[in-house]
Amino acid sequence: MRYLMFVKADERSEAGGMPTEQELTEMTAFNEQLVKAGVMLDGDGLAPSSEGARVTFDENNTPTVTDGPFTEAKELVAGYWVIDVSSRDEAIEWARRAPLGPGGQIEIRRVFTEDDFGDALTPEVKEAEARMREAEARRREELTR
Repeated sequence: MRYLMFVKADERSEAGGMPTEQELTEMTAFNEQLVKAGVMLDGDGLAPSSEGARVTFDENNTPTVTDGPFTEAKELVAGYWVIDVSSRDEAIEWARRAPLGPGGQIEIRRVFTEDDFGDALTPEVKEAEARMREAEARRREELTR
């Protein structure tokens, strides 16, 4: 099962504060543990919301763009991991090991699988999804060459 573990932002991350050398060393060691265990699929830190934007759709499906920063840091994300583990409990155990320090917070959410969508996932939609994922994998591979 894939899980998204995201690190909640705080005042420091929203102010653009970068990790210290010690924090980077600890986070790198944690990421290496995830990789060595074969569970890490992706992960990165995120720039503060002042560099971001929100696109909100009204009742007529009209998009409105709001530039950051956004006021509620506790509702924002500062970084993430995508992991592939056998259970929610295993995802929690990995999150418990993260070197975030006092006040740090990680939210864990399961990533949907095809089975979750039932009959709404028609063969046509399934084929289109597979084509898109293959194209994205090729693009990523080309970027790493």
